[in-house]
Amino acid sequence: VWSYYCWWGAIGFGWLSTPSNGSGGRSGQAPTAAVFVSRQAPVMVSLLSNPDRLAALRLARVSPAKRQRARAELEQLKQTLLGELTYEQDVQPWIGNEITAAVTNVDVDRNGENGQQPGYLLAIATRDPQRSREFLQLFWQKRAIAGTDLVFEQYSGVQVIYGKERQRIVKPPTPSKTNSTKQAVDQPEPNSPDTPTLATAVVGDRFVLFANYPKVLRDAINNVQATELNLTSIDAYQQTVQRLSKESIGLVFSNLAPLGDWLGGDPSLPFDTLLYQHLGLAVEVDRQGLVAPALLTAPKNQILAATKLTDDPFQALQFIPASSSLVAVGDDLQSAWTKIQTGVAGDDRLVKLVEQPFLDLQQRWQIDVPKQVFPWVQSEYALGLVPDASPKPDWVFVARRSPAAAEAIAEFDAIAQKQGLSTGTLMLGDRPVSAWTKLSTTSSRSRRQTPTLSLQTDVQGVHTTVDDYEIFATSIEAISQALSPANQSLLAAEPFQQAIAPFHTPRNGYFYIDWATLNQVIKQQLPIARLLEAVGQPILSHIRSIAITNYGTEANGQYGAIGVQLQDP
Repeated sequence: VWSYYCWWGAIGFGWLSTPSNGSGGRSGQAPTAAVFVSRQAPVMVSLLSNPDRLAALRLARVSPAKRQRARAELEQLKQTLLGELTYEQDVQPWIGNEITAAVTNVDVDRNGENGQQPGYLLAIATRDPQRSREFLQLFWQKRAIAGTDLVFEQYSGVQVIYGKERQRIVKPPTPSKTNSTKQAVDQPEPNSPDTPTLATAVVGDRFVLFANYPKVLRDAINNVQATELNLTSIDAYQQTVQRLSKESIGLVFSNLAPLGDWLGGDPSLPFDTLLYQHLGLAVEVDRQGLVAPALLTAPKNQILAATKLTDDPFQALQFIPASSSLVAVGDDLQSAWTKIQTGVAGDDRLVKLVEQPFLDLQQRWQIDVPKQVFPWVQSEYALGLVPDASPKPDWVFVARRSPAAAEAIAEFDAIAQKQGLSTGTLMLGDRPVSAWTKLSTTSSRSRRQTPTLSLQTDVQGVHTTVDDYEIFATSIEAISQALSPANQSLLAAEPFQQAIAPFHTPRNGYFYIDWATLNQVIKQQLPIARLLEAVGQPILSHIRSIAITNYGTEANGQYGAIGVQLQDP
């Protein structure tokens, strides 16, 4: 059942995985199907355009040499996600201009013994009610022929159809037949409201609904009749809708606490302890890919700290190598770290993903990075992950100098000496660089069996000062790249400039991911990324980079944007 929801969630992104200039369809309008979705639902994703228009747009924007490949990718996506259905024959004749998928409930049956059983809802707008009903009739006929017993249930004036799978059971012999043997017969399973099974309904002449539990459809119908129960009654949702523009082709809205629970976070975390409660995205088409104005909303009684914004380019990026696969740049590291930690609290996987860079540095340098580094970084900073041939990648950290910097660096030297490391200066070209090294000896024997001792130097970290910036790195090779000419830095790199081009100013900073280099690490940490890869290939192969920015605080919300830069591999 989940494959149907993944199909519609992925189809818009997959068919837009080429730079373009518009969307077609009913872009800019709010999702009508939001009335079916509970106000407590973990996440809702809406595609606000007809898939055929998006497919035509994709093919029109692809160069003739790549058009055949683009068609093949679309067909592969359809076959992977539609299963026994044929899009052109079964769906295309009636599908309208909206497809909304939602995780409606983290645990439908609320039975702790069988783990979480999420509820999934799919609402597809129909432009031809008669054809959509014929589609469902044929769909269930095939299921019945395959051995499914059908249940037709009237609920609040809506016909809900679902199936009960036949189960092979052994029937004992009757007492009157002494030589009778046990006989296997087909009988339907008991009808339990908590049994997961595909269920469908047609609501009026506007929507065809699918769910993985009959209860999910009943709840969806209740949500329409009692508007205070559905998503449209949330102020944060209405704020997200207001950010839709004529370029918007989709909307994403989530309740962060249940979303974290669904993704494997801490289900016991109280909802009101989170700094932010909702995330809304209005997805637009951009020449380089997709851009989504974002809104994080806090409780109304929550006072959000002001965010320092700037129009100036972040000059610290001139020391981050262009090859960096992950980059964070901004202003006031201590404040940013506090907000990030609070924002991801309750989701163990996200916490681990966010903290991993600093854990790597702590293991190498044996210092508490948040306590001993962040406090003196009171203005501009940049952190970059630099790919390396060794199993462990290198890190480059750049911070604008402050009065407390010299004292902090002297403390690092003292800590290094306590750990038995040597501190010294080496020349990198004409620039002096401080190094923390670990010295060790190895012995070998010559042909005459005479022991020979050799001295080995293992560099644990290096540091130098350039103008107003302190630069730290985990290897000589990394700091050598950091000190390369400015035209070889991330600040001058065309892929990075294209990734941040859709963002406006003033802003607080950027978070940048080179997807091609880092996607394996992300998929290891976040199961949802592996799910998207399983159902959405070759979609993910078109992602070049992901960038995030922060536009500051307004009322009880934090505004920003997410950009996804796409490419033809």
